[in-house]
This record gives sequence, structure tokens and C-alpha cells, in this order.
Amino acid sequence: MTTYIGSCHCGAVQFEVDADIDHVRSCDCSICAKRGALNYRVPKESLRLLTPWKNLKLYQWGSRTAEDYFCPKCGILPFRCPSHPSLQELHEGIKPFDGWAVNVRCLQGIDLDALPIKRISGSKI
Repeated sequence: MTTYIGSCHCGAVQFEVDADIDHVRSCDCSICAKRGALNYRVPKESLRLLTPWKNLKLYQWGSRTAEDYFCPKCGILPFRCPSHPSLQELHEGIKPFDGWAVNVRCLQGIDLDALPIKRISGSKI
């Protein structure tokens, strides 16, 4: 397990995350496509915020079950709580995820070109 240091662009939001990053996720839903984040999911206890929560802003849209945390100064979203599966998704076997999706672009020491990209069809949900 590697501990990565992460931050937003201006450094107002800083965090650590423990992860063995072997891929990134790229979602094609309307918000992810515009944001361009490459995410990796980790358990809740793997993320440690080093700045106060009050320094972040929360954005929610659609089903309002996802929690997108971003820096109010530079606008970068370093991590989020993914949305809960819909009833249809649960019926189709999608399992709930209780953790964080970390924007790997915000981590120090990552070679993004070396990581496979898993495409997520969030636009079809």
C-alpha cells in the first residue's frame, strides 16, 4: 500500500490517501465528462483530509446521492463520494460503494500514462 499526498490546484485542500492504484476510472456522465477527472475508488478510512472540512464546498446534482467536494478558491474537485445505485441498478446487481473516489490527477507522483483506464458508462444510467 502506498500513501499519496494530494491537493487541489492552489493547495488550499490537502489530503493523504492509501491506495494501490492499478487503474483509473473515466466516466462519460455529463459532469464527469466536463470535469475530466480520473478517479480511483478507496475505502472511507483510506482518505485523510489534512485541511478542515469547512474549507471545501459541496456540490450535488441529479439524484443528490453523490457528494462532490471541491475547493472554493481554485474550483478543483480532488475527491467525491460516488452516488448510490438506483433501485434498477441494485436489481441488476450493482453493489453499493461506501468509500471515496479520489481524483488521481490531484495526487503527487502518479504516472497517468502507465495506468489503464476503465471506462464507466454513467451517461446510460
